[in-house]
Amino acid sequence: MSLISATGLGVDYGGRRALFDIDFAIERGEIVSVVGPNGSGKTSFLRALLGVVPPARGKITRAKGLRVGYVPQRLHIDPALPLPVARFLSLPRRQSGADIADVLARVGVPDVARQNMTTLSGGQFQRVLLARALLVKPDILMLDEPTAGLDQPGVASFYRLIDDTRREMGCAVLSVSHDLHVVMSASDRVICINGHICCEGAPHVVRAAPEYRALFGFGTGGALALYQHDHDHAHDHAHEHAKAHDHG
Repeated sequence: MSLISATGLGVDYGGRRALFDIDFAIERGEIVSVVGPNGSGKTSFLRALLGVVPPARGKITRAKGLRVGYVPQRLHIDPALPLPVARFLSLPRRQSGADIADVLARVGVPDVARQNMTTLSGGQFQRVLLARALLVKPDILMLDEPTAGLDQPGVASFYRLIDDTRREMGCAVLSVSHDLHVVMSASDRVICINGHICCEGAPHVVRAAPEYRALFGFGTGGALALYQHDHDHAHDHAHEHAKAHDHG
């Protein structure tokens, strides 16, 4: 059985149709990325699957006892509030010091437990949010543009961490993302949404789809242009990736 599935899903906001006719399923161990232009319904889709937004139409089915780890797009913490990382990770359910130490080491920030949340760098903050999601031992990780505000090395590092986590824990990953260059190199499947599912499939299939090109374009005429290039990673040989550039 799929971890989560949706049939004929529709979501409305204030009488306006945000999503319609969405059929979707995700299996254990898959990395699925959701892309689409601003206002296309990507976050609404995630929120409906999480159960935060009730569907106006259709049906969502979750596997029995499903554990979901959620990493939000952003989280505001009052800078006047002294909130150490360890305390944050114990909200709303108290966690042992050993579990906190283990999960912080897993996400690559082993020394921040006593640090105040508001003093973390952007990359550290996102890793702490991921640590909190991992404490539930999730069957599926849901991430809503988790790398917004990070620089490109920070984005690449975060997604490598997500892939390592998926391999180690065996969880599925469903990520809403605007990092098209990463999506096209780090996903098993890509879903392109613009109110409905325009196209979906393996990254190379979606990249070639006319519906995808119509939304994102190639060259300076598009809001996002993709081109193939050779990129040297620190740990691998040069190989081809799709890279996204923002033209405004």
